[in-house]
Amino acid sequence: MPDVMFDSKLESERNTARWLYIFHGASFLFSLGMLSWIPLIINFIKRGDATGTFVYSHHTWQIRSFLWYLAWMLAGGVLFITIILIPLAWLVWTAAWVWKAYRLLKGFIDLNAGKPMPV
Repeated sequence: MPDVMFDSKLESERNTARWLYIFHGASFLFSLGMLSWIPLIINFIKRGDATGTFVYSHHTWQIRSFLWYLAWMLAGGVLFITIILIPLAWLVWTAAWVWKAYRLLKGFIDLNAGKPMPV
């Protein structure tokens, strides 16, 4: 029977990424992502600590998820300003919300399974 080796540094990085998924998700639910800049800053800071591990890809996944979500929300805002395209703006915002929810859930599940994200 092979010995199971516990890497406390890797587990610590994994727990940090796990909590960041939770904070991104809470911000997403309660402020539509407006407060996600707080865990985003932590993602940028902690990503370097996770270099060489599968957790690094999770930090990158969260950062990219935030940036693309922000871009789509801004695009929806531009459409909303045009007044005529308000229904399209709501469609863009809804699609962005569903996409971001998927990214957060997929990342959280894969992190718990020990899988890297395709970045």
